[in-house]
Amino acid sequence: MSQPLTQIQAGPIDPREIVARVSARETRLSRLLVTYIATGLAFMALPGTFLGVWNLLAISSRRAADSVSPAWIQAHGHAQIFGWIGTFILGIGFYSIPKLRRLGPFALSAGWTAWALWTAGVALRWWVGIAPPSGWRILLPVSAALELAAFAIFLRSVSGHRPADSGKKTLEEWVWVVIAASLGLLLALLANLGAAMFLAFRGSSPELPAGFDQRYLVLETWGFLVPFVWGFSAKWLPVFLGLRPVRGRALLRAVALNSAGVVAALAGWLIAAVLLLLAGISTAIVALGILEPPPRLAKLQGVTAGFPAFIRLAYVWAAIAALLGIWAALALNPSGIWGASRHALTVGFLATMVFCVGQRVLPAFSGMRVLFSTRLMFLALALLTAGCLLRVSTEILAYQGLWEHAWRCLPASAVTEMTAVTLFAVNLLASFASRRPSNSMPSLPVQNVHPVVAAR
Repeated sequence: MSQPLTQIQAGPIDPREIVARVSARETRLSRLLVTYIATGLAFMALPGTFLGVWNLLAISSRRAADSVSPAWIQAHGHAQIFGWIGTFILGIGFYSIPKLRRLGPFALSAGWTAWALWTAGVALRWWVGIAPPSGWRILLPVSAALELAAFAIFLRSVSGHRPADSGKKTLEEWVWVVIAASLGLLLALLANLGAAMFLAFRGSSPELPAGFDQRYLVLETWGFLVPFVWGFSAKWLPVFLGLRPVRGRALLRAVALNSAGVVAALAGWLIAAVLLLLAGISTAIVALGILEPPPRLAKLQGVTAGFPAFIRLAYVWAAIAALLGIWAALALNPSGIWGASRHALTVGFLATMVFCVGQRVLPAFSGMRVLFSTRLMFLALALLTAGCLLRVSTEILAYQGLWEHAWRCLPASAVTEMTAVTLFAVNLLASFASRRPSNSMPSLPVQNVHPVVAAR
């Protein structure tokens, strides 16, 4: 248990003791982060990517989009969104948000409890989706409740303290964006719990109805994941890419437009929704200055030289996803176009950003390490981009009946993306296993240590 702050301030403090305490807590915090990331990689590789490749191979061989059980596809999507990227976000949030906002430290037991609940909930949801056991009517709501409880612990931990810097009376814009994203995640988890309860009492299987699933996917992606990426982009990318300062008000307008688009989608107003989502991502690109010439050189130490190009390409993919959404909303037979739009967003934008920023910050966060291989980073990003381009284009051509041979290209896109995912996982795990010190992050000066941190 920590000593009371008054006792610590009563007498002189040995600077070496402060550094030792901070170092010990940092080590424990890094261990927590590595556990979250390793868990996310497991969800990404097995129930996420592997099941997705299996589904696509089955669809391609039968040349029919409806040849695979929707419950399997939904289980794959849940594992990707919540199991992979959601777990990454929780881990990075536990590690970085209190520091970035200069908050007092939280009890690490909360982070471990949230990890256990979240992992159990996502794994249970995946199992119920692919192989419904006899008690699925009980297990499905339990999985949703576990995920919601884990997020409640996360939210309490990263927002339950007052900022140490009392001079700032207003929150920075990136914090408001992350708050909006957290609200989107909360709504997604509540909707997931409500749907699970409905299926448990009224459904014949764990499969979500098609209409609800399409709207729910908009909430999961545009309402939750996209604003999270914008928030961390606003915080980190001006430094990483040498960009000019973020246009804060424009970024908040982008969040407002994006949120209005999500609400319109939930209400069933698809054309209005896709137009608002396009306006939101366009405004966000302008607010962040992603596509503008940077006034300073990018910080490329420890990452591939193509890092800035892939970041910019990710935001282009997001705009493409919104444009494809407009096409799908106006088309008479939009199934392949909707799928291409979702893939452009989830893989082209979200996965590319995770591959870029994750390999930039996670090794340093996990004990001041460096990335194992910048060549593997480039290769993973290049393969991910190629696989996404092949998947988005051939899905439209095949599903819309525009080119019969496009069905044969879909498996190639799946294998290419799976190879990229594997390289990404290997690079991160090798980085975590390495003991090489990072030269890119200076040691923490004793005079900058918050007294509460020193106390713990």
